Amino acid sequence: MSKKHPIVAVTGSSGAGTSTVKQAFEHIFLREKINPVIIEGDSFHRYDRAAMKAEMQRQEAMGNKSFSHFGPEANVFDKLEELFRSYSESGTGKKRYYIHSQEEADEHNKRLGTNLKPGEFTPWEDIPEGTDLLFYEGLHGLVKGDGYDVAQYVDLGIGVVPIVNLEWIQKIFRDNAERGYSAETIVDTILRRMPDYVHHITPQFSRTDINFQRVPTVDTSNPFIARDIPTPDESFVVIRFADPKKFEIDFPYLLNMLPGSFMSRRNTIVVPGGKMGMAMEIILAPIIHCLIDTSCEF
Repeated sequence: MSKKHPIVAVTGSSGAGTSTVKQAFEHIFLREKINPVIIEGDSFHRYDRAAMKAEMQRQEAMGNKSFSHFGPEANVFDKLEELFRSYSESGTGKKRYYIHSQEEADEHNKRLGTNLKPGEFTPWEDIPEGTDLLFYEGLHGLVKGDGYDVAQYVDLGIGVVPIVNLEWIQKIFRDNAERGYSAETIVDTILRRMPDYVHHITPQFSRTDINFQRVPTVDTSNPFIARDIPTPDESFVVIRFADPKKFEIDFPYLLNMLPGSFMSRRNTIVVPGGKMGMAMEIILAPIIHCLIDTSCEF
C-alpha cells in the first residue's frame, strides 16, 4: 500500500454493475481535479478473443469444462501484481487495452498507428507520468492465490456484488442485447464459470473495504425467465464497511444525507436503490481526497 501512489480497485464479476461505480468515480475525479490512470481488468486476460475460444475448446477436449476468464489460467495475475507493485512504489508501470468494439479499435489504431481488430490487445505501454492514483475496474482487483497477491497493494478496495440471481439477470440481458448471445449460450457460460466464481471471485469480497450489494424488492427467484432487470427504484443497496474506523465513516451524517436509509448492522447501512450513485459519491469522495492528501491519517 502506498500513500504517495494510492491504488483503488473496484471488483465485481461480469454483469455485476462495476461500470456504475466507475461512473461515480469519474464524477469524483472531475470534481476533485484528480488525474487517475485507468486500468481495465480485461486487459490482463491471457488470451485474446480468438485464442480464448480455441483454448476453451482445447480444455474441454481434455475434460476441463470449467475453464473461464474468472480463473488464474486465463489471466496474467503476475503482470497485474507487478503493475500494482510498481505503481505503489514509483507511480510507474505497464498497461494495455483490450479492444471491445470497432469504435475502440479505430481509436487505438489512430493513436498507435496499428491495424488492430475487436477482440485483440494493444501492445504494452508505459502508463503516463504524473498521475494522482491508479483506478482499477474489473474482475480481479483483490485477487490472491498460490504465487500471486494483487490485494496486498490496494489502498481502497470496493466490491460490487448484486445478489447472485440479480447478477445473472443483468448478465443475461447484457449479453443478449450487446452480444446477441442466446439464453442457452449464456446459461452455459454461467455454469462453466461457477467453479472459478466460487474459488477466485467471491473470496475477494472478504478483502474489500466497502461492498455495495444491490438487493431487488421484486421476485427474481428464476432469473432465467425474467423479462426485465429490476430498476434501482425496485431495489435497496446494502453498503458494508469492513472497518468503519479506518476511513472515519460518519453514519449519522450518511443517514441524514440519504433519505430512506437505515442501519441494519453496526457496520452496514441500507439505502434506496435510486440513491446508489449519490451514496457512492458522498461516501467515496472524502476517502479519495484523503488518499492523495499526505496530511490525512488514513
